[in-house]
Amino acid sequence: MIVITAPEQMHEWLHSYRGGKSIGFVPTMGALHAGHEVLLQQAQQENDITVLSIFVNPTQFNVQSDFEAYPRTTERDLRIAEHHGVDVVYMPETDRMYPEGWRIFIEPGTAADPLEGLGRPGHFRGVATIVTKLFNTVQPTHAYFGKKDYQQLAVIRQMVSELNFDISVIGVETVRHDDGLAMSSRNVRLSDVQRSTAPVVYQALVSAKNLVDAGETSPDVVINTMTSRLAAADGCRIEYIEIVRQTDLQMISAINCPSVICIAVWFDEVRLIDNIEIQPPQR
Repeated sequence: MIVITAPEQMHEWLHSYRGGKSIGFVPTMGALHAGHEVLLQQAQQENDITVLSIFVNPTQFNVQSDFEAYPRTTERDLRIAEHHGVDVVYMPETDRMYPEGWRIFIEPGTAADPLEGLGRPGHFRGVATIVTKLFNTVQPTHAYFGKKDYQQLAVIRQMVSELNFDISVIGVETVRHDDGLAMSSRNVRLSDVQRSTAPVVYQALVSAKNLVDAGETSPDVVINTMTSRLAAADGCRIEYIEIVRQTDLQMISAINCPSVICIAVWFDEVRLIDNIEIQPPQR
């Protein structure tokens, strides 16, 4: 495994080593957990070369203190990468990604507008920009993203399609703890009591999916059912529950197409997001 820290070094490695081989790419901000490991495993299994990037991207943070507080666990991340047979870890320095005078950004498509986009202005512009830069440098054939950040996945898929990237974007199922809670670096911030309550988020999502599978097509009915269940959970504050189309995350008036239920909740100062894909009921 080699570690590369500059774009020109990555280009040089690609020119000398790739030789028509497939490249599976897993872009991350580090602080790797089991969810990232599943992405690495799939990339390693499906490609000749596996590249992991670690870069805490300042342009996708709305609050500077959040960027500064983001966990950096580089030594541990490198051990995990080596354990999973990663060929290259790309760890560019911030001033190489955003040199002085930087002004060029990628504006995301319509998938960036609702949900997280409403409360985090500029977030997906930062995501689209850094992913474009990483794609241009790594030149992967396949890129792997977890479905837990469903809107991010939709934004990147839309960007790849509309900007004509020759890359297959692969969404990988959310990795969960035994009690259903989606794995996230934020989970460690939950108190013991909050951690015992937090699985109610996934339980509400599963119940909603079962309701749709049983024939319910009204988003309002499904959302109200979930709201009632979550409101009864101690310390859980709902930020949003929305049912949107899978492709572009636009609102729907009836569940008559492949859709996704997206949710964001708070437990005191800890914000959790999750989702579940649903299909229209069979007639």
